[in-house]
Amino acid sequence: MSRLDDVLALVAIESISGNEARLSGVIEAALRKNSLLEIERIGDNVVARTTGHHATRLLVAGHLDTVPGDPEAARIVGDRLVGLGACDMKGSLAVMVELALEETPRSVEVTWVFYAREEVARRESGLLEIGELRPDLLQADAAVLGEPTGGVVEAGCQGTLRVVVELWGERAHTARPFTGRNAIHRLGMLLTRVAAYEPRTVEIDGVSYTEQLQAVSVDGGIAPNVVPDFATCTLNHRVAPDRTRDEAMSSLVAYLEGLIDEGDTVTTGDWAPAAAPGLTNKHLAQLVTLTNAPPRGKVGWTDVATFGELGIAATNFGAGDPHLAHRSDEFVTLEELDQFASTLAQWLS
Repeated sequence: MSRLDDVLALVAIESISGNEARLSGVIEAALRKNSLLEIERIGDNVVARTTGHHATRLLVAGHLDTVPGDPEAARIVGDRLVGLGACDMKGSLAVMVELALEETPRSVEVTWVFYAREEVARRESGLLEIGELRPDLLQADAAVLGEPTGGVVEAGCQGTLRVVVELWGERAHTARPFTGRNAIHRLGMLLTRVAAYEPRTVEIDGVSYTEQLQAVSVDGGIAPNVVPDFATCTLNHRVAPDRTRDEAMSSLVAYLEGLIDEGDTVTTGDWAPAAAPGLTNKHLAQLVTLTNAPPRGKVGWTDVATFGELGIAATNFGAGDPHLAHRSDEFVTLEELDQFASTLAQWLS
């Protein structure tokens, strides 16, 4: 069997967020073939560890779930595996299982983490579940998260801030709008401001992060003949690692200055923290050297931030093109899998 066959075997197992039990069972059974691994099953999460006497411990993690789609459509076409989750991130998972089963002695201890529910609200994350119930299993000198990165190191990650803006007006008859104030028209001015946002770029430890601001939902109006007196807009703000939630919120409110009146509200709906590059860690610096390519900043949010909260230096590094994640035609190539497997094996040696 080729590595593409290994990936196909995982992709064929439906594991949409919240339904990872079967896949975690298959991976647990596979890992138990290596008698040198200590296996822990926590809910639908699987942790496998070597338990020798080496002073250094490296951790490799990957999420089991996918966004909704049809896993039965997966297929091998030439040198690529096309299908739901092939890129994000069952290609990396297959390589992780393969390397975990190698019984060749290494000069470091290794922890392999396969966790559930990454593609949904962060509070549901299997990684947080492990951290709450068995935080000792996540301790390491450095960690790699196998998100698709095209075989280069994508350092740190952006924070993501969800903000709900509520604007008020005054209800009136649409035949006499001058007797009221249209909240949706006010919202239009806010959307124009958001659409004109010029991204802020920050360089941290030689890695660039470009912030983004997008309106992601709007609501308002009660009847076709009523001037609406209330409208809402939800914004998503991608935040560079040099800002906290409060700093990002203050900056956003300042950007909307002149559009928010007394009685209007701007509230935080959700926040996931950013993570700094962490490349001063010698183990992650070594990984960059092995890739023979300059690191770049992670565009989205990943659980590198979760490891950062635990005090563990971590980075994103995996097989597949990140631009293909969540697409209906996502795929991973044999060359990408081979490159990821070779580099990760060298790092772990």
